[in-house]
Amino acid sequence: MSEARYREQYIETILPPDPARDAIRRALLQRGWPDMCVSQALGRFLTQLAMSAGAALEIGTYAGYSAICIARGLRPGARLITLESRPEHADLARHHIEAAGLGDRVEIALGNAAETLARLRAEGQRFDLAFVDADKPSYPRYLDLVLDLLYPGGLIVFDNAFGRDRVFDPSAQSPTPVALRELHRRLFEDPRLVSTLLPMFDGVAIARVLL
Repeated sequence: MSEARYREQYIETILPPDPARDAIRRALLQRGWPDMCVSQALGRFLTQLAMSAGAALEIGTYAGYSAICIARGLRPGARLITLESRPEHADLARHHIEAAGLGDRVEIALGNAAETLARLRAEGQRFDLAFVDADKPSYPRYLDLVLDLLYPGGLIVFDNAFGRDRVFDPSAQSPTPVALRELHRRLFEDPRLVSTLLPMFDGVAIARVLL
């Protein structure tokens, strides 16, 4: 087992139980779906980031756990719009978000993410925080689309930024590591952003839009 995995397991053992996470795990197991939700530790990190947000955006709802974590941190009156392309995922997420008592803070937008982001832009919607945990080859495109929706000072967070460590292997030239390397390059070269890569879990990329 890797040193990083030992650290993750230790953190998980000292965190208090999260009934929402446990319920989602059971639901995924019953359906035979993979557990692709963020860890409880990363979920708490998202809760912290959301505490200063008046409006939040998520690309990739899946079973709803990261949406729950973001919504927990939102101040009164703030809302999260979370984007999901698959109806069965949206239905499961909606059930668990409502069970967590957060249905009034979360809107699930069903459909193609790029099309939904274009609609939000046309509506003039803006956000303080965006969390991206969706199809990795599309991360560079999501960066372009989301930057147009963030307020100055806003944060954009990308999960799985290391692509299961494939970005570190120069011979790995499949769409995911290639796209992630492109994302990293653009995050650090874009003069509008202050960015960093955190060696948490499978890598977390964070960028703040300059004022």
